[in-house]
Amino acid sequence: MGKIIKMEEHLANMIAAGEVVERPMGVVKELVENAIDAQATRITVKLIDGGIQSIQVIDNGVGMDQEDAVNAFQRHATSKIKNIKDLWSIQTLGFRGEALPSIASVSKVTLLTSDGNDHTRIDLEYGKMTGAQPYACPKGTDITVEGLFYKTPARLKHLKSVNTETNAIVDLMEKFAFSHPEISFALVCNQVTKMETTGQNQLAEVAYRIYGKEVAKNCVPIRFSDFDFSVDGVIVLPHVTRATKHYMTVFINGRIVHHYQIQKAIQEAYKGYISSERYPICILNIQMDYQLVDVNVHPSKWEIRLSKEKQLYDLLLKELKQCLHSNMKVMEIESKAVTRIKQPKVEITTLFETPITTPLQVQEQTIDWTLFDEPLPVDIKEEVEEKPIQQKVIVESLIPELEVIGQLHGKYILAQGEDGLYIIDQHAAQEKFNYERFKRALESQQFVMMSLIVPIVFELPMSKMMKVEEMNEQLAPIGIQFETFGTHSILCRELPNWMNNVDQTLFLQDMIDLFDQNKRYSIEEIRKEAVASLACHYSIKFNRYLTKEEMEKVIQDLRACEEPFHCPHGRPTLITISEKQLIKEFKRG
Repeated sequence: MGKIIKMEEHLANMIAAGEVVERPMGVVKELVENAIDAQATRITVKLIDGGIQSIQVIDNGVGMDQEDAVNAFQRHATSKIKNIKDLWSIQTLGFRGEALPSIASVSKVTLLTSDGNDHTRIDLEYGKMTGAQPYACPKGTDITVEGLFYKTPARLKHLKSVNTETNAIVDLMEKFAFSHPEISFALVCNQVTKMETTGQNQLAEVAYRIYGKEVAKNCVPIRFSDFDFSVDGVIVLPHVTRATKHYMTVFINGRIVHHYQIQKAIQEAYKGYISSERYPICILNIQMDYQLVDVNVHPSKWEIRLSKEKQLYDLLLKELKQCLHSNMKVMEIESKAVTRIKQPKVEITTLFETPITTPLQVQEQTIDWTLFDEPLPVDIKEEVEEKPIQQKVIVESLIPELEVIGQLHGKYILAQGEDGLYIIDQHAAQEKFNYERFKRALESQQFVMMSLIVPIVFELPMSKMMKVEEMNEQLAPIGIQFETFGTHSILCRELPNWMNNVDQTLFLQDMIDLFDQNKRYSIEEIRKEAVASLACHYSIKFNRYLTKEEMEKVIQDLRACEEPFHCPHGRPTLITISEKQLIKEFKRG
């Protein structure tokens, strides 16, 4: 008896804070969502030390009178839900009534608010209200949160560095700007303005301010709907891609969400336009009946459930494909012209036989295949004579001697050996060979730096600009350094000689994308990612027909690898179908 007791309200609020407020970004998210719900047209967020010391959110919304301001800090007190029926049709970003009491339980809070008639100041210290009195202030709400988690050291110690916490908030504010382009947002970090939008309801203008000119000029506005869903926003043409999913931004009824199936539909729509290692950039706001979406899945409100998920998936896939098709007509005509050439060739010597210092054309879209109707000869005997050490490695290879018998659809090399039929992924196989070759070269040489005649410039969102020092620190071992160039740009003035023969802009963009998810990579991981990206850009692509000599060279290179069975990304380079298995399948045994 007496083992089960009711928790006191302050303890319950602190437990709720662990779900709602995990870090300063969670505080900013809840307070900005409240400001949006209050019909604000201008929202300013001010941070000191990444929000760890202080967070201030100022809006020009409808504000509150004194009674509402006091009640707002009561647990589960809300103006947005009045009965059970409202729970099934949530039309506001906030609704649970947990945010303010949870935040107040783990920090010092000062609230200034006015509805135009009543002006109020509320003070709280770690869950206890210490003051509530009239106080002159403009219409709207100004709330300051200080000393977050100072009295809960177990949570305080799990906070990241000031830069990491700041970057997370910058990224969040950029998403708010995309979700509500009609609102003017400003973010000030340690008295320096990091982001500001005009609130002119122009999504392309917001994309320009956050992602830069290159992304903005390739934006295509979209708007389509069916009976249940209405979608608007912008997609970026596949000329501009990224190395992570981070740039696929999705909103449901203006709410920032993470939803796997929606991202999958977007990626499927871009399939055929970009490689499997790249990801599109898009900003989609999906409007639907509020009864079709359940946003009450988790207190943080990042996750949702949809009632007609398959219907939305099909709509996105169909309309995004059609949009890309209508905006990529010229590229598709060029692709069809290429497919008429049964054996398009590139300069074989640049792919198989040259050292790192030989120029290489890696941007396949710019290659005129008609210039290579006749294959260039590959002198295999001469190379074997010049490299007796490589011949020794081949003898000791983990892969047996193979005889080329053909190629499948310009993608897979077919060969036979004692064990049966071998199917080699031509891109993965060459990628593995190049990976080991570049890895040895990178580890063994001292860098010789090359000055660029024209520096390479990148336009970045502010969340990336704040990571330039971290990028330089971690990229220094491979000879890459950036300089800040204005508010939203960085540039690279010199590069190491091992980058002489790759698409340097694309390679550097991949390195920048590594720093998307607030992860700190070790030097070894950076080197591995760099070499893997270099090897991928340098290797034979799919849909390229090879001569028999070229196919033999691919197999010879693969057999020379220390670990030939998987590419740097973990995909198999070859598979085997044994003769015994073939006999069984054809029912001859």
